[in-house]
Amino acid sequence: MPAFAAKLHASRPAPARRRPRPARSCSGRSLPQDGIFYENGPVNRTVDAWTINFGFAVSDSITLGGSVNSFDIWVWEFPGDVMTSVDWSITSAPFGGTVYGSGTVSGANLTDTFLFTNQYGYNIDVIRAVGLNVSLSSGTYYLNLQNAAVPSGDPVYWDENSGTGCHSTGCPSLADQNSVGSIPSEAFDVGAGGNACMPEQQGNFKVIHDFSGKEDGGSPVGVAIDKGDNLYGTTQPQGGNGSVYRLSKAGSSWVLDPLYNFAGGASGSSPQGGIVGLNGILYGGAYGGIQNCASGGYCGLIFGLRPSPTACLTAFCSWTETALYDFTGPTDAWQGGGLVSDRAGNLYGVSEWGGAQQRGAIFELTPSPGGWGESILYSFTGGSDGGLPTDVLVGNDGSLFGATASGGANGLGVVFQLTRSGNAWNEAVLYDMPQDAALWNNPHSMLQDSSGNLFGEYEYSPCCDNTYGRVFMLSPSNGKWVYAELAHGNDQKYFGVDDFYNLAMDAAGNLYGTGGGDNGCIDPAAHGYIFELTRGSGGWQYSTPVYWDNTEFSAGGALALDAQGDLHGTTSSCGMSNQGTVWELTATQ
Repeated sequence: MPAFAAKLHASRPAPARRRPRPARSCSGRSLPQDGIFYENGPVNRTVDAWTINFGFAVSDSITLGGSVNSFDIWVWEFPGDVMTSVDWSITSAPFGGTVYGSGTVSGANLTDTFLFTNQYGYNIDVIRAVGLNVSLSSGTYYLNLQNAAVPSGDPVYWDENSGTGCHSTGCPSLADQNSVGSIPSEAFDVGAGGNACMPEQQGNFKVIHDFSGKEDGGSPVGVAIDKGDNLYGTTQPQGGNGSVYRLSKAGSSWVLDPLYNFAGGASGSSPQGGIVGLNGILYGGAYGGIQNCASGGYCGLIFGLRPSPTACLTAFCSWTETALYDFTGPTDAWQGGGLVSDRAGNLYGVSEWGGAQQRGAIFELTPSPGGWGESILYSFTGGSDGGLPTDVLVGNDGSLFGATASGGANGLGVVFQLTRSGNAWNEAVLYDMPQDAALWNNPHSMLQDSSGNLFGEYEYSPCCDNTYGRVFMLSPSNGKWVYAELAHGNDQKYFGVDDFYNLAMDAAGNLYGTGGGDNGCIDPAAHGYIFELTRGSGGWQYSTPVYWDNTEFSAGGALALDAQGDLHGTTSSCGMSNQGTVWELTATQ
């Protein structure tokens, strides 16, 4: 439409990727009545789009049955536009016939999420509409859209696609435009409108982004936070190579900005959860680099991401990725990750199987004008010193603390300290993980408070593949470290799994984490929760501000606390499209 052409701005598009839904095991379950049940293929974003305002209407066929409560559509919008309402109807024929439901979606029932800018200067957004409440018997129907409104009065265009890649009965859709007739199908999904696992909102808990598995990615792994309370995270590949995103607060909403899509191969894929380092640079580990490791696979790399040094003409632009270090082989810290940073900007991480004995290693990356240099600080033997490290943290005194999953006096791992002595680092075992009727322990999520106490989590398994989580504290006392259990999974209620997944600490030293599991394959009733451990004069008080029975909560990855004490995390699945979520638990006042 020539009258609006001058409003467009040049921008670089981000590559589109599509990922299939992850397979479920008996230890978890999706709730199909809450998910997407008609999927019409990926967004094209670069070919064409059809106006759904200014008197134009578009109709697409859907083949399904059940309770329809939501739809997602992918649209082209002018920069800065946000859709506020759209008229819809579900009918027996394009634009008419029997009307099974109709209305206008607006307000809290409509969300507009920016994805990227295409080469024509349009923003590609996904529109989620809920609250339709239409019951349909099995058959073919038509979804009709018109009168899409944005405050500027600009056109809104529904993205045209071929339907290639759709997974539903009856797809790709048969599409019509009221003034043209038959047209190619459009990019959309239809579902029941609920979260495939836990609620979208309950009390102080709220999902702030539902991943679609399309251009925004899916299967996120934890979050990091910067000084401005922006959230950063990574998504995992299932058809693509993974990505890095940012979530920024905009009033009462959150806006997702895709920062970088990995190219795969030696350039990297499957990024781990990252950290925010000095100057706002994002650091993390990824699969890729040199192809010289197990079975000819890639040895892994450490990447850094920062805004592009060139001018960006829109508010959303891809960041620039740099490979800081490519691991060289099995005796290097191959597939290293789990990064932490010290005050000087040096990075430290763990390699589960690298090092001189290939039983794990702790490595350091040091910046210099010529690039980043790597050093192996300690290689584990798998004996009394431990093996298969899971965690490392920079202690208050500058030494390094961490945990291993094997080795030690009981063969179940150790908590260790590495202390610098000249140019070398010496290891001391602070605690041998207990046998505790355990088949494995897997200590993880290590933290240290201002008094020097160490905290972490591990699993114990009394029998029969049952596993239960424990939160523990190690306190220095007279040259020794004293163990105390702070919380444990409910082995009385759940005959199966009740694990703890992660741990975070606020400025007052209180602890937060997520947990859950199921009652085993015989009775796979899922449960999930967020817990708090609060310091008090009478000791530690355990509580669960969020708890769901018969509800999956696939939490995992790092948690992040903002300046207001609000807790943020991810689920690897669940959400409107069962592709994962970022959630927020606001602090009680």
